[in-house]
Amino acid sequence: MSLVLHGYRYSVYLRIARLVLAEKGVAYETVEVNPFAPDVPAAYLALHPFGRVPTLVHDGFALYETGAICRYVDRAFPGPSLQPKDARALARMDQIISVVDSYAYWPLVRQVFSQRVFRPRTGRPADDMEVAQGLAGAAKVLVALEDLASADSFLTGPVPSLADFHLGAMVDYFTAAPEGAAMLDRHRLLAGWWERLRVRPCFAATAPGLPVTEV
Repeated sequence: MSLVLHGYRYSVYLRIARLVLAEKGVAYETVEVNPFAPDVPAAYLALHPFGRVPTLVHDGFALYETGAICRYVDRAFPGPSLQPKDARALARMDQIISVVDSYAYWPLVRQVFSQRVFRPRTGRPADDMEVAQGLAGAAKVLVALEDLASADSFLTGPVPSLADFHLGAMVDYFTAAPEGAAMLDRHRLLAGWWERLRVRPCFAATAPGLPVTEV
């Protein structure tokens, strides 16, 4: 079997796919692709015409879009099922993933994490106004997610679903910023959920690491 995951090591969406593969116990190879580079390889654009990441290639079957990749991995490989059987729990999973993509990614990752954590690590200044705007946006998102979260161990019930890894990859970055960690702690269900989720082996196995500024 040939299974190759193409993506950028710091991409939160690559991390989501890697978390799901790790949770399922699926072995795969990786190919580094930087979608921000001015010269994205033509061979990669043949797989993903929009040049984003990740893309999964399984025995010649190429698939892009993180949600599609994660659902495919869950259906195609053995291991714990990551999609609830109950119709309402499954709908809640889909809803949370949609909320995360539509409303959480930009403030949590692109504004708070990128500006407060990633840019300083690469020797670039943070934009405090962007951080402030991101925290304002994150506040609304976390209130909504706290309302949607199950009172059980994970977001949709007693066992993890794809929603947990989708949100978890972003929360891992968000809480790397002190302001993000403090904000999450003010939400009882989400704070407890994160403490349970972050210690799962898949998180350590897929940690991207962060660049360290040379002094």
